[in-house]
Amino acid sequence: MRKWRNAVVTAAWVAVGTAAGALGAWQLASADGGGDAAHSRPLDEAAVRRALAGAAHSPPARRKTPPPAPPSHSSSPSAERSTVRFTGGSATVECRPDGTVRLVSWSPADGFHIDDDVERGPAPVVRLEAEPADDDAQEDLPYELRCTATGPRAKVVPDTDEED
Repeated sequence: MRKWRNAVVTAAWVAVGTAAGALGAWQLASADGGGDAAHSRPLDEAAVRRALAGAAHSPPARRKTPPPAPPSHSSSPSAERSTVRFTGGSATVECRPDGTVRLVSWSPADGFHIDDDVERGPAPVVRLEAEPADDDAQEDLPYELRCTATGPRAKVVPDTDEED
């Protein structure tokens, strides 16, 4: 009885798999009826030219993706973003019309990491510290970033950590 049951279950699985394959093949065959399906025959050079000529005279396609999200409330509409590079990495900052700077993002250079103690602003000056991966090889590099008339600037400042 058990062998008979296993044979029926196996036959049922084979039948379901065969039916699924046949359904998929039928869908592919019926979808190609108009010749516009992605899996239809490749176009020859003359057909490509005709298609391009037709596309040049047709109205632009409607946008299918949603418009980009508006900027977050934390950035000023007239703030200018710039990337500043320095020995320990780089930072993207916003220079705001009121003269303040806001640290948007930062990335360490190879062999460095950015300390968790980041002052993002907005403020007249923002701060971050690039620390070498091998603490014995090089000193930490504390930076102040500010906006000037010529754009954002990063400057190494004396280390104010009191852990030493």
